[in-house]
Amino acid sequence: MNRPRQRKPRRPSADAPAAIGQRIELSLERLTHDGRGIGRWQGRTVFVEGGLPDEQVQARVVRARSKLIEARQERVVRASAERLQPVCRHAELCGGCSVQHMPSSRQLEFKQQALNQQLTHFAGVQPEHWQPPLEGPAYGYRQRTRVSVRWQPKAEQLEVGFRQRASSDLVQVQECPVLVPTLQPVIAHLPALLKTLAAAREIGHVELIGGEQPAMVVRHLRVLGAADRAELIRFAEQYGLVCWLQGDNNALQAITQNAEEPAYRLADQNLHLSFAPGDFTQVNAEVNQAMVNQALDWLALQADEQVLDLFCGVGNFALAMARHGARVTGIEGSEVMVARARANASANGLAGLHFFSADLSKPLELPADAPSYTAALLDPPRDGAQQLVVDLAALGIERILYISCNPATLARDAGILATKGYSLVRAGVMDMFPQTSHVEAMALFRKH
Repeated sequence: MNRPRQRKPRRPSADAPAAIGQRIELSLERLTHDGRGIGRWQGRTVFVEGGLPDEQVQARVVRARSKLIEARQERVVRASAERLQPVCRHAELCGGCSVQHMPSSRQLEFKQQALNQQLTHFAGVQPEHWQPPLEGPAYGYRQRTRVSVRWQPKAEQLEVGFRQRASSDLVQVQECPVLVPTLQPVIAHLPALLKTLAAAREIGHVELIGGEQPAMVVRHLRVLGAADRAELIRFAEQYGLVCWLQGDNNALQAITQNAEEPAYRLADQNLHLSFAPGDFTQVNAEVNQAMVNQALDWLALQADEQVLDLFCGVGNFALAMARHGARVTGIEGSEVMVARARANASANGLAGLHFFSADLSKPLELPADAPSYTAALLDPPRDGAQQLVVDLAALGIERILYISCNPATLARDAGILATKGYSLVRAGVMDMFPQTSHVEAMALFRKH
């Protein structure tokens, strides 16, 4: 009986991309702009999450194209002298803090390189002066976080935690070292609390907020019973929190006796700013204070100078500039946030401020009786302010201070301002999110 001839498995072509899930070994040479190690494997460029320069690593391929491979480090064959043991036990899975294996100096280095690369290669500009990075605590800095809650029907189990990197699955956490100390015991005991609730399956997420009045916001999909509410109140009072419930209509209801709103201080300006759960605020109080101080220093505002504050939020910069003597017009897309900024100005005894709502993604429309502005500060979302910088240039604004959470859109907008007759005077990074690859920056432009 003749047996069928078995074919030998074909060896992959040198030109064939790596397979998803394939394990490869390579040496790493440098870092990318987002903190991944870069090396070469079979003639292809490989980006390795979790790798460092001068390391030999084994990595698992997560994405592959003909000339570019993305992978995740699984084993360090030869470690860099710089490599640190992550402080958090969840660092290998959690999608939040991806660069805990780097010392702070290396984290700042790649963030500065990211900003420099974007400005140089995509805008063709360089600042006249590079500012040293603004730094704060490496851990224990984060003033707020959102904890996901998910019911798994097959396992009949409630999962509580953060999203895994490159996955929709959750990491069930027992700690989060980047949270401020007041929230760390809360995150440790929150999962056990939620699992006792009769309506555990109906909890969407829980937001934890630090600051002057710590809070817990429970997002629920149906009305919670009296027993569940009592348990939430007990837990909140144990940890000094105000407990807010948020139902399907997004309305907020405080259920603890203390219904004081969250707040934070800008001590250097003697300011106290209140905000509602859900309002945007900076999560790093120390770096936020340093950022406000640097903005005031760079703008060098004169008494009674007319200033625009765009994307003003609850008044973080506007109130500080007004305390400095400027006359500020703050603009924000949300009427609710505008009302909040007005209330904060009033509570701090500040006059000379004017706030109104406008869609800042569209051409800027100022009132007919608007004064002549000599300076502007803008703090846009990640997609930047492409239309807005054109409008500011058309107004002839002398000084434009740009706060950025995305170096790519900052570079794009810097290129626009360069064509409109502006020089990039100063630039620097602000380490608002240590242990992560997020890059925040400040840039000052001046009209020629």
